[in-house]
Amino acid sequence: MSDPSSKDSSPGNWHQRVAVGRSPLGDPAQASLLSQDLNLKNLGVVRPRDVRDVGVLLFLDENGLCLQLTGKGAPGPVRAEFVTGKMGYRREHGGGAGQLVARAVGLQKTRAGLHVLDATAGLGQDAFILASLGCRVTLFERNPVVHALLEDGLARASLNVDCAPIIERMKLEKGGSIEWLRGAGPDAADIIYLDPMFPHRDKSALVKKEMQVFRVVVGDDDDSGELLEAALKCATYRVVVKRSRKAPAISGPEPAARIEGKSSRYDIYPIKALPAG
Repeated sequence: MSDPSSKDSSPGNWHQRVAVGRSPLGDPAQASLLSQDLNLKNLGVVRPRDVRDVGVLLFLDENGLCLQLTGKGAPGPVRAEFVTGKMGYRREHGGGAGQLVARAVGLQKTRAGLHVLDATAGLGQDAFILASLGCRVTLFERNPVVHALLEDGLARASLNVDCAPIIERMKLEKGGSIEWLRGAGPDAADIIYLDPMFPHRDKSALVKKEMQVFRVVVGDDDDSGELLEAALKCATYRVVVKRSRKAPAISGPEPAARIEGKSSRYDIYPIKALPAG
């Protein structure tokens, strides 16, 4: 997240925990297509609070696609949203130049239009900030449910006159990033950015509603060490890893630098100096 990220095989039986549903204003054709593509049961028009058979709905309403916990008292929907909310506010107030992710990638040191590969894109928030600041961003999100949310959010944002130029710099790829990186070779991207799902250690990891929903369909990234290894072989200038502030570094070489925030930090693995212009 962050853009939580995900595993090819999230908690083993996630197909049994998720179904497709829609409100009366949700697109029935899109619901049917999602059901077929993801091999999920289509419940048709439902109220999420009334659903008992599954824990999470991939739910279509008048605002697009969202992920919604079912049952009474569940938190509100989670969706990839770039036009309004937090992303909209940042776009209207400088595009996120002061965000830690921009510093970690090195945008204060170079004016060059960097190609960033976001290997664990989640809902695409960090990728959108970097694209807002002029980066060309390639996104990978291997969990099919989260990929569908991100694809929907990008499609909706591309129809907005203010967001469209930013979305043009973002390209969402199919499949997992580890496989792609292993076949890509050196200099596949200027910067490779990793945001693996934080391990679930205590209740504090579930503060955000995004995490509550994502735990059902995603789980932890147990192969983050392999991803870091592959990234270090393919990045031109640096690899950046987002972690919970107190979490240990990913298994592998120690980062050369860290940028810390209140709840998270960025571990930086430099390869060579960034271009000046």
